Amino acid sequence: MSQVRARSPFEGLEVDRLTAGHLKVILMSGMGFFTDAYDLFNISVILIVLGSLWKLGTAQASVLASASLWATMAGQLIFGRLLDLLGRKRIYGIEAAILSAGALASAFAANFTQLLAARVVMGLGIGGDYPASSTIASEYAPTKNRGRMVALVFSMQGLGIATAVLVGLASTAYLPADLAWRAIAAVGAIPPLAVIYWRRHIPETPRYALLVKGNRREAEHGIRLVASGSDGGLREEARAADWGVTDFLRTFWVTLIGTAVPWLLMDIALYGTGIFSGAITSTMVPGKTLFDQVLRSGTPLLIGIPGYFIAAWLVDSAGRKPLQITGFGVLSAIYALLGLSYAGLLSLGGAIEYVLFGLTFTFLNLGPNTTTFIIPAEVYPVKYRSTGHGISAAAGKLGAAISTMVLPFIKAGYGLPVLFWMLAMVGLLGLGVTVAFTPEPKGLTLEEASKEVIVVRGPQPVKAPLVEG
Repeated sequence: MSQVRARSPFEGLEVDRLTAGHLKVILMSGMGFFTDAYDLFNISVILIVLGSLWKLGTAQASVLASASLWATMAGQLIFGRLLDLLGRKRIYGIEAAILSAGALASAFAANFTQLLAARVVMGLGIGGDYPASSTIASEYAPTKNRGRMVALVFSMQGLGIATAVLVGLASTAYLPADLAWRAIAAVGAIPPLAVIYWRRHIPETPRYALLVKGNRREAEHGIRLVASGSDGGLREEARAADWGVTDFLRTFWVTLIGTAVPWLLMDIALYGTGIFSGAITSTMVPGKTLFDQVLRSGTPLLIGIPGYFIAAWLVDSAGRKPLQITGFGVLSAIYALLGLSYAGLLSLGGAIEYVLFGLTFTFLNLGPNTTTFIIPAEVYPVKYRSTGHGISAAAGKLGAAISTMVLPFIKAGYGLPVLFWMLAMVGLLGLGVTVAFTPEPKGLTLEEASKEVIVVRGPQPVKAPLVEG
């Protein structure tokens, strides 16, 4: 079988701008990330309330904070593979139902053990949402705006975090403590319940439908969802070449390092400092009442929210890799300054330390927090796209789980200077791995970015990804 240069069979997806169909995909996928972030970060507020209500010790707090993250990691691996084996459409919505059930069960937990179990169930659903939503958004997106579309899905994480802070403030201000944390937990069940129906009825992505299932009619149906003015017609019959697991690992092991390790390092910084923001910021600004403590803890996360939208604005022009390098670099510099200040080698003052701490979330979000989510959805072939994303995301949550388990002990045993310097080294390591291993898919079709080999049947095509014909 000879190799030829061929036109991608998905020209119908290459529209000039995002259409109403794209916005529908963004909202359906983004609502999951809104909830993922809300449910993962609301534990920071819940821990503040339960710390006094249930008299939680450091060990219990760290286990409760990390439990959903360990479960998320498992969900990312399981659902990531199932999405490639069974299809995006057959799985999409199931993870949202599991997430909702876990969030609702959390609100009715009577003790530590029940709350722990409920957050494990919730974490499994959250884990499934990562590879599902990212892959679906990526496979529906036009090349020119693919980074922006996937980034907008992910930016809903910022709104979820903001909502967690605001619901936490309102609940602690107007409800007694035992109702406040339950209200915070229950709200996390609402958004995924609202999109389960729509997720179950979204068409299969055109790429999976054609290249894996060989269903041209289903692929055309998917194209019509997003390609305004297109009849959804495909000029060729095409199938993806058959990659075995060994072939995939042998071909993409370097890529896996470039997508998984930076995500692991980024989540060490994001989740450890985000979930235990209250413990860190208590050394920067005072807060006497429960409301004051929640406000102090949540404000740095709010400072970081513009970073999501800056990333969405820049990612298709600046590129994924430059944003990731910039974010890691600035992050390291800020952590180093905070370490020097807490060691008494630099006099910044609590207010400046507080603002700098908030800016760490801004540069995480405009850099590696967003780009580590986008890149794995672009650089793996269609039969392993969700698998590759799931592995990369699971590496991230491994870093998050470890961080939330050990950060309180590092702070207690060695102090904040050591903690901040360790985080600065994490950022530098992320920068180095990005430079050495992370690919740049900017401006490439998914088939080009993933080195997809397509077997085309039909009229002789011209100019585009390398295929077999």
